[in-house]
Amino acid sequence: MENQSKICQSCGMPLDKDPNKGGTNADNSKSDKYCSFCFKDGVFFDEGISLKEKIEKNILIAVERMNIPESQARQMAESILPNLERWKQ
Repeated sequence: MENQSKICQSCGMPLDKDPNKGGTNADNSKSDKYCSFCFKDGVFFDEGISLKEKIEKNILIAVERMNIPESQARQMAESILPNLERWKQ
């Protein structure tokens, strides 16, 4: 999927919507895989979170901050997140 390189491989946010244009790796270089809301200094902010917990977290953010209906947010999160690099088994 060519498009996956353009979205955060943890949360699915389009990287061009990230105000910082990506998170940072351990060497302080820009990450081309993860957004600044998920990844800093080579570490995930929510390290140890399960895919199910991440889906619920994304739904909450979409509903509360983006005014997306819960059913639409759930459908998006459940269809996108399991296919991202961080969550593939």
